[in-house]
Amino acid sequence: MSATLYVGNRNYSSWSMRGSLLVRQSGLECREVVIPLDTAEGRAKLREVSPTHKVPALHHEGRVVWESVALAEYLHERFPERDLWPEDGAARALARCVSAEMHAGFMALRQRMPLDVRARVRLDPPGEDVRKDVRRIEQIWTSCRAEFGAGGDYLFGRWCAADAMFAPVVSRFRTYGVALG
Repeated sequence: MSATLYVGNRNYSSWSMRGSLLVRQSGLECREVVIPLDTAEGRAKLREVSPTHKVPALHHEGRVVWESVALAEYLHERFPERDLWPEDGAARALARCVSAEMHAGFMALRQRMPLDVRARVRLDPPGEDVRKDVRRIEQIWTSCRAEFGAGGDYLFGRWCAADAMFAPVVSRFRTYGVALG
């Protein structure tokens, strides 16, 4: 099986972090190629490997999967035994909803709190738009854990794709010292 996952530096690229986590959890044997996202050479390479010129981009068996939620679905279909989505239908629907919300939303958080895994910075004051995003994320985490998290330490008990979608948020909260309830 020949697979290559193209990513950026996972210290700064939340989408690369998500893609790497999904591929690793799927069990797919995969070569990972890190592309420097801030160079002319890197931008040229992105044009070669991804139709959107973004990462992650998985090349597998003649296919290219270039979008994180699609990557989760593709890997779930290819490796159903790895349970990338919860087995329970209600849990799976909620996991997909919160993953899509994470994928499409929280723009204030993304703009004001860029991913930097190694940094420790205080964001004072964070602004009402960021506080609103943080409250919504806390609400998501609390409700997922309350309804489906009894079986383990993750949002839905056992690890699933929703955890990959929120992993960079955990890092952002650590980087910027966000206090949670």
